[in-house]
Amino acid sequence: MTRMMTALIGATALASVVAATPAVAEDDVRLRLNWMYYGSHAGFALGVDEDIYDQHGIDLEIRSGNGSSSAHRLVANGDSLFAYGSCSAMVTLAAQGAPLISVAVIDAAGTEAIIVRPDSGVTEIGDLAGKKLLTTANAGVNIFFPMVLENAGLSETDINLTNVPDGALVPSYLQGAGGAIGILGGLDDKPAEIRANGGDDPVTFPYSDYGVNQVGYCISARTDTVAENPDLVRRFVQATMEAYAAAEADPDEAVDAMADIVGGSMASDEGKAQARAVLDVTLGVLYSKANAEKQLGLHVASDWADMLTLMEQYNDLETDMAAEDFYTNDFL
Repeated sequence: MTRMMTALIGATALASVVAATPAVAEDDVRLRLNWMYYGSHAGFALGVDEDIYDQHGIDLEIRSGNGSSSAHRLVANGDSLFAYGSCSAMVTLAAQGAPLISVAVIDAAGTEAIIVRPDSGVTEIGDLAGKKLLTTANAGVNIFFPMVLENAGLSETDINLTNVPDGALVPSYLQGAGGAIGILGGLDDKPAEIRANGGDDPVTFPYSDYGVNQVGYCISARTDTVAENPDLVRRFVQATMEAYAAAEADPDEAVDAMADIVGGSMASDEGKAQARAVLDVTLGVLYSKANAEKQLGLHVASDWADMLTLMEQYNDLETDMAAEDFYTNDFL
């Protein structure tokens, strides 16, 4: 038998073995978002659209949510494997006994703010006394609002804070429903949504100007998932970090990916422009000031310690847990 024939037979046999070997099954993973798709979520969409999750053996299903607390609860009760939501909301639930831990940070700094109509006459935060603001039940933005008021010399009784459904938040703001002059929301999405719906640039009072040094949005998982299936957690975190690094390098591609998945108004020029404006804010807070190495996804110990202290002092958080008990960097 010639060397060529041997090589051909060997190649044929190898091909037969490869063909007979079943493909490795992907892990089905459900990610729960804090709300419906908006620009901050574009990194996840890019990861799906560009097969980044597939390359890590993950078949990712992304589902919308109804607030950060709700998203984290759906992880705690086993509905979803991971959630993207407010870190402070996750800490509150974990301190109450929910088996949750953060495995990565996306928005490393908070973007929460009081957002006010420019025709309201409010030019400084003290002008809010006696005024009506709107928010959404379960929204992470509610957690530090009392602290902002206290540090601004106001109290919760000075403000008429009313809950409305998330989908009604910006329309109610624009209409001044019930005399409301503003909302609680994120600078990453609400100003862009207001402008996209014909509103003028709002007056904003960022929480960070009133003593709130908080971590923004994190990815939560159940503690037993982390302990029993660390390989899956590692692959999900790595895929997500690659996806957001890709979004950082080409935000327009990330927005296009989200438009491909969501369709509808999100795929229009106006929808893409709004999503890009929101994504730009998120990309601007991927790294906290204390993250000197600019490592994507990193939990910085001092940031979490500051947030926990604030929550204990101003949000009645009661816990014997240390700040480092709420997160892990093992999967970065």
